[in-house]
This record gives sequence, structure tokens and C-alpha cells, in this order.
Amino acid sequence: MPNSTPATMALRRLGIAFKLHTYVYDSDAESIGLQAAQALGVEPDRMLKTLMVEVDGKPVCAVVPSDCELSMKKLAAAFGGKSAKMMRPADAERLTGYHVGGISPFGQKKRAPTAIDESALTHVTVFVNGGQRGLQIEIDPNDAALAAGATMKALTATRD
Repeated sequence: MPNSTPATMALRRLGIAFKLHTYVYDSDAESIGLQAAQALGVEPDRMLKTLMVEVDGKPVCAVVPSDCELSMKKLAAAFGGKSAKMMRPADAERLTGYHVGGISPFGQKKRAPTAIDESALTHVTVFVNGGQRGLQIEIDPNDAALAAGATMKALTATRD
């Protein structure tokens, strides 16, 4: 598996330290993020999933723990909007230049405003998609926010 994707090239250009981890991607998995966490032996709340969403019709990128559900209400508020909905997969692929299952918040073809769930800050490192299926980037959450031009916000639905 190549270790050069637009995501890894963007991080290298910025001089940000990271580690790459590969795993066997299962396209039939119920949850891509949870499958990646299990395959790599990582706690699910350290494995972040990248979601492309529309807030008031404008594209945004949300990065949240793989074991959590994105709160559309919190996401809309984080971007000063009224409503949010998931972006159609074809639109997400066209906008980012990545395939669904491999979308990274780094090195997107057309950079969308990005927010990372603030729970990422409770970890020394987190895992974020590396720009292709089966490739994860382990990175300091502050560096992830810097590289993605992201803000840290509360984005997840309340856990029961």
C-alpha cells in the first residue's frame, strides 16, 4: 500500500509528525471506523471518522469518534447554521477527491470548513483516515486541527 496520498503529502508539507497504519479494509463492515479500530487494536474513541456534511446547503467536514453519532444540531450551530444533513457520497467524493471509506480531512481537493470533536483533545494521539481505504494516520489532535484548519467543537450526540 502506498504511503503517499494527498493527505500524507499535505502533512509532510506542513512538517507535521505522524505515523501510518495499514489494515485490511472491509467494505461490508457495518461501521468503517469501528472496523478500523478493531483491526488496529485501537480504542474506538481514538479512531476518528471523517464525515462530509452540508450546513445550510454549504459543505463542511466533521471529524468525530468512530463510536459516536454526529449531532446535526451541534454541527449546524458550530458553523453558525440552522440545519445540517449528510452529503451525498458522490458529492463528497467529487468535493474531496477521495473515495467514501477513504475520505481524509487533510489534503482535500476543495477544502471544506472543518470541525473536530473536542473529545479528541483527551488523547495524546488520534487516528484519522489517511486518504485511502485501509490507511490511518496517527497524529496529535492539536496537529490534526492545525493541518485541517479545523476548530474544536462539541459535535457528538449525548451518550446514554
